Amino acid sequence: MQIFDTHTHLNDTPYAGKEAAYVTAAAKLGVAKMAIVGSNAGLNAGAMRLADQFANLYAIVGWHPDDSKDYDQAAEAELEAQLAAPKTVALGEIGLDYHWDNSPREIQRRVFRRQLAIARELHLPVSIHSRDAFEDSYAILKAAHLEDFGGIMHSFTGDAEWAKRFLALGMYISYSGIVSFKNAPLEHESVKVIPDDRLLAETDAPFLTPTPYRGQQNQPGNTRYVVEAEAKYRGDTPEHIAALTWANAHRIFGLKENA
Repeated sequence: MQIFDTHTHLNDTPYAGKEAAYVTAAAKLGVAKMAIVGSNAGLNAGAMRLADQFANLYAIVGWHPDDSKDYDQAAEAELEAQLAAPKTVALGEIGLDYHWDNSPREIQRRVFRRQLAIARELHLPVSIHSRDAFEDSYAILKAAHLEDFGGIMHSFTGDAEWAKRFLALGMYISYSGIVSFKNAPLEHESVKVIPDDRLLAETDAPFLTPTPYRGQQNQPGNTRYVVEAEAKYRGDTPEHIAALTWANAHRIFGLKENA
């Protein structure tokens, strides 16, 4: 079984200096590749560093809505340089967060639109964070003609109808450890309607640890348990879901499966 963790933060503080050990531990659970995701200047730089250090790690860089208040011309120039690197596979995580509101909403929307424009220019897929903001996220993504460059709804928490709406924009849908929680009926229902060629798996580590390790710090190897949960609620086998999500990750990121 080969698994691709399409969204993890091995560049975050809990893993500092121990990244190699977590990569090794993940491999023992079948997690053979990872996309390391940034969200601000520091975490973007960390994602780039890890992608350069490990052959099976790739970088996703962008400015998270929480950090969008700090996005300026200098940040954009640095981001564009990072996006040109050979192991950068997407722009993210970007989007809207109306739960914490750590940046003013109008700034979030402006920075979101700007980064989507960059992704369109470079023909790079995007990794989308949307919390309590599906309506605005959908409208902005639709206006950006995302079907021309592709994207992922990261750690999707919507119902089946929202999943269908984002799928109609040409998006892939990725589930985190939440799909394994007993009290996650929306995810249990929506994961059933995702076409085989649009399903992805992730950890969002160090957050959202799946069952059976909920309550502990998450790690990329736990993508295995996300795959098992997706299989459970789709009436499928973990082996088949691993194969589907592996192929889908390579397709959206423009990677070769044997590379």
